[in-house]
Amino acid sequence: MDFEQHSEACLIFYLRSDNGQTRNWQESPKIELFIKASFDGENIGNCPFCQRLFMVLWLKGVKFNVTTVDMKKRPAELLHLAPGTNPPFLIFNGELKTDFIKIEEFLEETLAPPSYPHLTPRQPESYHAGSDVFAKFSAYIKNTSKVANEKFETALLKELKRLDNYLKEPLPDEIDANSTETVLVSKRKYLDGNELTLADCNLLPKLHIIKVAAKKYRNFEIPKEMSSLWRYLKNAYERSEFKCTCPSTEEIERAYADIAKEMQ
Repeated sequence: MDFEQHSEACLIFYLRSDNGQTRNWQESPKIELFIKASFDGENIGNCPFCQRLFMVLWLKGVKFNVTTVDMKKRPAELLHLAPGTNPPFLIFNGELKTDFIKIEEFLEETLAPPSYPHLTPRQPESYHAGSDVFAKFSAYIKNTSKVANEKFETALLKELKRLDNYLKEPLPDEIDANSTETVLVSKRKYLDGNELTLADCNLLPKLHIIKVAAKKYRNFEIPKEMSSLWRYLKNAYERSEFKCTCPSTEEIERAYADIAKEMQ
């Protein structure tokens, strides 16, 4: 991967295909991803949906531009480009696309084999793993009642444990029917196997926010005994597609400063 800074708030990613050869720009679609800017107006902002599409494009191995949009200023050219639209949005070969779910579906269908990898999970359950974690976190971080805090924390822990159990349980392809050895604990790196999929692009940005904001404002950490979940996070942070698309710790803390009010 080659990385180049381009103007104040635009990043260009030249991603290489599996054989190490850079794809020809003339043969590749022209893609521009617009994401929320951080408080400084330039770096990556706190938006799990923006990071989700950022990761998808990076994993696809396609060349694309990323522009961070300062939501406080909203440059006039962007207002003309996508009126009434907040990031993330995408321009694909000159065509504006604004619904992040539909964008993800479009990218998976359009950037397909043999030129680009499929990112759809093999196991449908991988899509749903951890689906309620962020909602429970949001309720927990917004709660201002000390009396109710334990109830909200317990609900969050329950969902995290459910995710940990899914990551612990071996997937069907980890079990060899012809082997006498019983596989009790999964060794896979990610939700659906040893490669990142759309399911990870959805979940990992939310887990990163939870890990940072809950620690800062509620002194809450994911329990160490949830070893499969911690294994998952460790493996994820070793991947540039995730680590380099995360907003900074300071950015997340500032984003939640007004949301996580002091408990009474």
